[in-house]
Amino acid sequence: MTTLLDLKSSVLRQVQRSQSLRSRREPPPTAGSPLTHCPDPLPRRMSEECTEFFERMNTILQKQENMMRAAQAESQRGACTVPPPQEHVDQAFIADRISRTELDLLYEEAVYTVVNRVGVPSPEQVKSDEELFAYLLKVFDMGEEEHEITLQKVKESKRANFSLRISVMKAKNLMAKDANGYSDPYCMLGILLGQSPRETDEKKERKFSFRKRREKLEKRSSTKEVLPARCIQVTEVKPETLNPVWDEHFVFEIDDVHSDLLHLDIWDHDDDVSVAEACKKLNEVSGLRGMGRYFKQIAKSVRANGSASSSSEENADDFLGCINIPLNEIPVVGYDTWFKLEPRSSASKVQGECHLIMKLFTSQRDTTLSKKDTNVSIHRKLLTQIVEYEHTHIKREPYNWNGQVSPPAWTVLTHHAVQTDLSPLQQAIIRWQCYSSHHRTQRLCYSLLLRLLRTIDAEWDPPAVRGDLERQLSDSFRLYTEHCLCLMKNMRQVFPCSSAAAITRYELMLRGIGYMQNMRAFKTVCPLRNELHLDITTAVKKGACEWYESLIARYKPEDGTLEEQLKKLVQVVDAVCGDVQRGQNIYNKLFYSAVKVDFFSIVYRQLEKQVADDVNVAMERVCGTLEQESSRLTQTMGETIFELFMSLKILKGFREFLPLKDAKMLALTGFHNWFKSSIHKWLQIVHERSCDRIRNAVETDTFEPLQQVKHSSSAVEVAACFSQVREIWHQLAWPDSAGAFIFVTRLTDNFCSEAVCYSEMITRKIERSQLGRDHKSFTVQLCIALNDMEHVRVFLGHLPRDLDWPGVERAMEESCGPEGKEQVYKALNGQLFNMDLDLQREAKRLISLLTDKMLPELRRYIQHISLSPDSINNDDAVSPLMKYLQDTMVILTENLVKENLSRVLQSSWELLLRMILDAVTENRGVQVEFYNRFQYTVERLLQFFHAKGEGLSLEDMKSGDYKALEEELKLNKCSSFELIEQYYLEKISHQKTLKHTRYGRISVKCYYDAPEQRLTVEILHAADIIALDANGLSDPFVIVELCPHHLFPLAKSQRTQVKLKTLHPVFDELFYFHVSPEQYRHRFACLTFTVMDYDWLSTNDFAGEAVAPLSDFCWPGRPSASPAGKSVQPVILHLSRSKPSEKPIMRMLDARIGDREAQEFVRRLKEIEKSMEEE
Repeated sequence: MTTLLDLKSSVLRQVQRSQSLRSRREPPPTAGSPLTHCPDPLPRRMSEECTEFFERMNTILQKQENMMRAAQAESQRGACTVPPPQEHVDQAFIADRISRTELDLLYEEAVYTVVNRVGVPSPEQVKSDEELFAYLLKVFDMGEEEHEITLQKVKESKRANFSLRISVMKAKNLMAKDANGYSDPYCMLGILLGQSPRETDEKKERKFSFRKRREKLEKRSSTKEVLPARCIQVTEVKPETLNPVWDEHFVFEIDDVHSDLLHLDIWDHDDDVSVAEACKKLNEVSGLRGMGRYFKQIAKSVRANGSASSSSEENADDFLGCINIPLNEIPVVGYDTWFKLEPRSSASKVQGECHLIMKLFTSQRDTTLSKKDTNVSIHRKLLTQIVEYEHTHIKREPYNWNGQVSPPAWTVLTHHAVQTDLSPLQQAIIRWQCYSSHHRTQRLCYSLLLRLLRTIDAEWDPPAVRGDLERQLSDSFRLYTEHCLCLMKNMRQVFPCSSAAAITRYELMLRGIGYMQNMRAFKTVCPLRNELHLDITTAVKKGACEWYESLIARYKPEDGTLEEQLKKLVQVVDAVCGDVQRGQNIYNKLFYSAVKVDFFSIVYRQLEKQVADDVNVAMERVCGTLEQESSRLTQTMGETIFELFMSLKILKGFREFLPLKDAKMLALTGFHNWFKSSIHKWLQIVHERSCDRIRNAVETDTFEPLQQVKHSSSAVEVAACFSQVREIWHQLAWPDSAGAFIFVTRLTDNFCSEAVCYSEMITRKIERSQLGRDHKSFTVQLCIALNDMEHVRVFLGHLPRDLDWPGVERAMEESCGPEGKEQVYKALNGQLFNMDLDLQREAKRLISLLTDKMLPELRRYIQHISLSPDSINNDDAVSPLMKYLQDTMVILTENLVKENLSRVLQSSWELLLRMILDAVTENRGVQVEFYNRFQYTVERLLQFFHAKGEGLSLEDMKSGDYKALEEELKLNKCSSFELIEQYYLEKISHQKTLKHTRYGRISVKCYYDAPEQRLTVEILHAADIIALDANGLSDPFVIVELCPHHLFPLAKSQRTQVKLKTLHPVFDELFYFHVSPEQYRHRFACLTFTVMDYDWLSTNDFAGEAVAPLSDFCWPGRPSASPAGKSVQPVILHLSRSKPSEKPIMRMLDARIGDREAQEFVRRLKEIEKSMEEE
């Protein structure tokens, strides 16, 4: 620690010797070095060069802000209507092309689908066969003749066999049939042959044709005409509920999809053997005879339930409602809805709804392709063909196609999926395979792919995906993932931030990848790819590395001179900063929200290390060159080094966005050490350019006030220069405490020396310009110069805050202890204090110039007041002076800032006080009117300079010379008796302050007898009297008297006996004085005790004196003024020996030659003073 402090002390001493620092020479260079070699730099006076230098510095300092602004502008530049760059990075992928033969077979499959359409089409679907065939001709590029052959073949083929898949899901709000308020519901359902109405009018009139036919049949008594049923299925019984949930699935073969009808009954189970068991057994018998027997039982139960007269039959299931659905009314995509339960007769009371899911499909297709290929494969090929055709016909933003096909395409695909009985999961997988594969050659909207993935996830059922379908899904996931990883690696070209459309696509792609890795389907079919985020991390890191290598190849920072290499490195680092900025602002949010990958940390650590390696090598070469004794840092090289430092600092600053664990060990952690020697030399260049700028500012300054301010252009320029240098330090943000201490000390010294130099140049320029100038214009110019100094002084007063002195002190305290902190405090504040003294000195020089200009006029006006006869009114005598001051004040107020106005007013006030005091002192002993006039003048001046609180404070004005002048005027206006009384008041006041003087002390006891008006004085003893004889002793005695004499004209002075050869005499003598109440009530009435040394052959010597106010003894209520006064404690009075001539009162009395009382009083005091001088 001591060594470090010694080192810093040495540096501090060098910095404080600012002259030697500023004039330090650099050795000459060698030829060919990028650092030129020259003798001591001469001051540059070319304003353009200084201006350009600081403009370049300002550009460098604003680099980070400009970079952020450019990044924001870049992200807003590309509108969504501008196409994003191409994404053809997967060059190895070749899409499968279908052969013409396969295309013909696929066309046959499509025609067969159209011909065998069933179901009610939705409004979006096409109903016309001709329109569908026309569309298919375009998709498959078929001719009319080929189409007719295929159509004829299809018509001659066997028609498709249809089946109905129905799921009975649940019911709600059923009627309660049991005593407990519930029912035990079950469903009975089957296909009724040929029961659907054929005529349109009949459909409109009959809501459920099957129910009306049943009502007719119920009226028949014979059971031979039971309802024909091809197959009847029944669900489980759900006991005690009105909202049963069955979720049971059934399949029925259909003879005629155009005329058959689905019938469903819901019953309440009431006995042990009922319709439910009968229906179950019904499906186990064979032959019409067995089936008819069971249908008789069903019909009987139905008639019993539907007839009011049969309600007495026991153990019969109760009817809860029925549903009749004609198959030709089922939509193409099937039903998935709630159906309202209907009664079977007007006597039936039912309520509630039943949820059914049903769909028609083909169980057998007579096409060539369906006999040798799976339905899944056929549908995928058909979808692929249609998607390729549809995408090629998208004119507006084909890259943003959402996969929506035309109505004919949608109609064909829907019918084919329904007819081939593809489940929603199979359809979702097929669409994903088709679109994801197509996307690799012709890009689609990523939201489409994300939507397809979500559909797969929503429909996912692992047992339904086995074999080829599972393998194909796994391959599609793998290929799409590899494609996306390749895009991530090249994202700077494929998804640039300058294109809003590209960023939107990138976000959707990442969301798709993020969604995929969490899908149940992905985890099932791709169990070995459960670490997809690692693949993403690898792709991002590799992409960053390759991008940086392309930067190096582009700028070639290893070519050229050392300065050129550094400039190219600046471009590289700036490009990296821009990339990191974009990564933090845009890409990182996308990655983290979509795939939970910290994109910024990956890219930043990779690029930061590569940049640090390259810059470190370059700076080692720079330091090696600078360490040569003949090498000096040039301005252009210094600018480049500073810019490189700032670029690295910006890059390092991005570490704040890293997690704490990643921000500890980075390659740029101590990069400032690479620049330590060069930055030190660079600050010297900045100082030289600052001096040139300040010098040029003063030379060009006309001391004209700028708009809305009271200082001139040079002050603004100097403050701007200081601000830029201060900002340079802020941007450096030197992290090392020792280095920061050195640099801050250096900068503070530079600031202070530049400010002092500026003030001196201003003062010299003002002094040169005063010749031949009128008073007003010179005063205005001088005011502006004062304001310029104050402006710079106030600016530098913020240096502790601007340069963060407390931070440097804390850092030094942590590294070097309290001694380090104290050293920093003393060094920095000492520089600032000396600078402030120098600026105040120059300001006083300027103020002196102003007051010197005012002095002749002020002297003339003071003389006018002094010589004015008593007949002239005080206002008339003072008005010339006040008029001059008011005119001057107008100029000063208009042109001075408040601080300088106070200084000038204070200086003018002090000058006037001294001039008036001199005038009064020179005229002692004149008439009272003379002093009254000057008293009036002072009061007017006091009001003028105070200006009702807007000017100088009364406290500041009523000090120093004012008090002396006030006392002088006051005393000069007093009579001789009043002066004498004031003299004794001062003596009494002084006596109270004495403690343990070297002249000794006297002990007395005084008490007053009020009835007798008699004051008794006991002089007891004295101690430590000063030795006034040659033997080292004295012969003391005490003179006691009442003072002042004009108050006690009849009182005589009395004296004690002489006590020979002692310094501690004991007197014990009593003295009596007559004192009336009118006399002792005066504050100045007192007893004086004068101790003298008795001499036989010469005058007695003065040993000391003490005074005691009579109010201490005689005032009613005092202990000494009562009959018990004799018993009071004695009073110790300390002796003093002051020269009377030193008091102003003595000089005033002495000046009153014609006043006998004054002269007598002065004579007595002079005798004492003469005695003191003779000693």
